[in-house]
Order: sequence, then C-alpha cells, then structure tokens
Amino acid sequence: MGHVSSEPIAMELIGVRVELPTNTPIVLLRETTGARRYLSIFIGAPEATAIAFALEQVDTPRPLTHDLMKNVLDTLGVTVVQVVVTELRDQTYFAELVLQAFGETHVISSRPSDALALAVRVGCPVLALPEVLDMAGYPEDPEDVDDDENVDPDEMVEEFRHFIDSVNPDDFAS
Repeated sequence: MGHVSSEPIAMELIGVRVELPTNTPIVLLRETTGARRYLSIFIGAPEATAIAFALEQVDTPRPLTHDLMKNVLDTLGVTVVQVVVTELRDQTYFAELVLQAFGETHVISSRPSDALALAVRVGCPVLALPEVLDMAGYPEDPEDVDDDENVDPDEMVEEFRHFIDSVNPDDFAS
C-alpha cells in the first residue's frame, strides 16, 4: 500500500450529489481526458458540505476543519502537490495527499472525502490510479451533453444505480 504502481489519471471534481432514496451524499469525479469515465464515491454529510461550500466559495464565520487544515499547511509552508485516489478495497476508497515541505515529498493516507475537501481549497490536481477507474469507473451516458449545466442529477443517480447493480462482489476479491 502507498506506492503508485502506474501513472495516475487526471480527474476533475464535478460536484456533490445526493443519491436517492437513501439521501446518501456522493462526490462525483470525471477523467479529464480519454474515456472520461466517472467515479462516484460515497461520503459523509460533513465532508459533502465541506466540498460543496468550497466549490461554491461559501464564506463561513469560522474556519471549518478543512479550512483549518489548509491554514495550518500554509502557515507551515507546506504545499499540497496533489491528491490521488489510490485504491478501492471492500467497497471503501483510499486516497493519499502528496505534500511538499522543505524540499521533501511526504505521502499521507487520507479518506478521499477529506483529501478532496482540501484539494478544492488549495486548487491542487486530483488524480486516480488506473486500476481504481478500471474497477469502478463508469462511462458517460452518450445522451449527456458535455456541459455540466445540462447534467440531470436524477439521471446521473439512476446511471450510478445501474452501475452498482452491475457490480459483482467477486470483482472485488483479490
């Protein structure tokens, strides 16, 4: 664990959606090139809020946890180089923060939700390992126009449900 085995793929954070009827928040990532596959990652409500606030540039009266983390890193002169979604194991995603401090690179294990909430705040690249996309990525619906404003969240959630239904638990056995 922790060592990048293949070249990570650039992703863009599309946003936070709520999966109905369970009202479970998901964060949606999409490959910036190539097949432009999506990754949907279930996250907690506080992290969903933190990501949505950062995306919408909502000012909070006091720093939220991820704002605090950014402020601490900035104050200490640490740069967040990138965030990498590294693994999907037992239906749980894993991520790493790649930090640069005083000429040294540090890799820190993180939940994807926390890593993404921080990435949005610092504006660093978000990447995913190809094996994660091969396992869990799903294609764009050809009927969707390549314009985020026209993406119907219900349609996207339905698409995600089809994906979940098509997953065979054996696919996750190593």
